[in-house]
This record gives sequence, structure tokens and C-alpha cells, in this order.
Amino acid sequence: MNFEEWTLRLLVILVLPFIGIFLGLAYKGFDRKISAMMQSRIGPPLRQPFRDVKKLFMKENIIPDHAVAWVFHGAPLFALIAPLVALAYLPLGPFEPVMEGYGDLILILYLLAIPAVAMAMGGLASGSPYATVGAQRELVLMMSYEFPLAIAAVTIAWKYESFSLAAISQTPVWSMVGPMGALGLLLIALGLFAVLPGELSKVPFDQAEAETELGGGLFVEYSGRNLGVFYLAEAVKMVVVGALLIALLFPHNISQWYSFGGPELLGVSVLGTVADVLFFLFKLLIIIYAGVSLVRVALARFQIDKASYFYWVPMTLLGLLGTVLVVMEGVI
Repeated sequence: MNFEEWTLRLLVILVLPFIGIFLGLAYKGFDRKISAMMQSRIGPPLRQPFRDVKKLFMKENIIPDHAVAWVFHGAPLFALIAPLVALAYLPLGPFEPVMEGYGDLILILYLLAIPAVAMAMGGLASGSPYATVGAQRELVLMMSYEFPLAIAAVTIAWKYESFSLAAISQTPVWSMVGPMGALGLLLIALGLFAVLPGELSKVPFDQAEAETELGGGLFVEYSGRNLGVFYLAEAVKMVVVGALLIALLFPHNISQWYSFGGPELLGVSVLGTVADVLFFLFKLLIIIYAGVSLVRVALARFQIDKASYFYWVPMTLLGLLGTVLVVMEGVI
């Protein structure tokens, strides 16, 4: 790779966090607005998450007397940095991963686990009994939903014989299977959508926060900038998880179906690229609606033991059944 390519890659890496934060807050606004409409409420304006972050960063940062200060301050930063780094390894619409060749699907799974661990460490470091219970719940939930997520990821990677997300997103996996494999992929897709609210700690899997039980749980002692950074981490992680589902299951670009004319830049149609970006943003909105907004409006919070059981038994068995169908079709 020459100097110009490295310079361009560095510039994209520097800009990507701002894009991730903006999209995360924007989609968080859409999520809140859509949920309000489904409950026959007006709801907050779409720009409300931006206002919330601004307000939090203007407030005082309070540290509990019994907190482990360096862990208490460091946990929000780790929770935000991990999903921001993950963005560089994900294909975003028509654009291949910026760090292609330097990390793959396994790295993404590790990066997705870091925010949950960071939140648990922050809760434990705060010295609050409510936060301690919330941290324990967060770790239990993380160990529950990671298994069906890993099963789905490994199955799709096995079909491509590669863990490279750039390679996986080149050809939709649905075009590589027959009827039996398609049924298996459908079961895997259902499992991935079930994992989505757990990954994002949304109802019915927000046991770690549980305002009515724990008064905020993990974040009960957080305020000011630290709470604002956690807020940003949650928003960016929503984009990362949604982009991962798109790369694994729906990597289609609209320019694959329609030919766009107009001016070209570096041999690529400008109109086609814009259409692909808009199509990617639309797919991301649909995934957030189906996997987050619709679920948290329709369901109430599970008990922590039932939430863990849901992922360990039904969703794990669903993923394993889907894997068996995909593998058996290849053998037959």
C-alpha cells in the first residue's frame, strides 16, 4: 500500500467516529419517535438525543466517595472506543471495511463484548449495591446472548469458508443455499434479531438498568460527562450491531439491481453510490425498528433468569438447528 492510500485510510479512520456518533444519535431519535407513535404518543423530537448529550456534557461529573476512580472514569471510555473501532472493520453500504485485512468477524465479536464488560466494571467500581447487582445481571446476560450470536456468525462464515466481512458482504448468503439451507438461514436470522435487543440492553433485556427495581442499576452513580459517554457508546453500538446484521444477512446494494448513469468518480457512479448509501441507511432503520422498537413496545421486561434461559435454550437450539440444516444441505 502506497503513501497516498495510507493517508486516505487515515483520514477515513479519523472521520468515521464522528459519522458513527451522528448516525447513532440520529437512529436513537428515530427509535424513540417510532416507539412513541406505536404507543399513541407524540414523543420527543428527532433531535432530542443530541440535546441529551449536550446537556449531560454540561453537567457536573460526580464521583462517589467509595468508587475506584480510575476504573469509574475509564469504563465509559472503553465502552465507547470499542464500537467506534468496530466501525472500521465493518462494510458500510457500498464501502468496504477501512481496515480490511487487519481484522475479521471474530474481532468484531470481541469488540462487541467490550462495552458490556466495561459497563459491568464501571458499575462494580462505583461502590453502589444497586450498581453491583446491575453489573452481575449485565455479565449474566452477556454470557447468555453471546452464544447464539457466535453460532450464527460461525455458520455463515463456514458457508463462505472465510471470516472476512469484506468477502461475506460481496455475495448474499441466500444465493448460496437451496431450500433446506434457506430455512436454516431463516432460523439463524431469527436468532440474530433476538440477540439485537440483548446486545443493546433494550426492553425486554434491560435488567441491568431496571429503573423500577435498581434505580438505574449500572448507571445509578454516573452523571455528567461519564454518563454522556455511556449514552454515546449505546448509540454507536446500535449502528455497529445493525451494520453487522446487514453484512451477514442483507449485504445487497441497490446498484446491483438498477443501472445508474450520471457522473463518475474514480470509475464509480456517483448516483449509484449515493443510492447504495441511502439504501444502507434504510435497511439499518428497518432492522432497528424490527429488532428494537417493535420488541420493546410489545414486551415487558423479563426476569434475569428467564432472559438468560431464553438465550441459552430456545435461541441456542434455534441457532444449532439452523446450523444443522445449512451443513446437511452441503453434505447432501
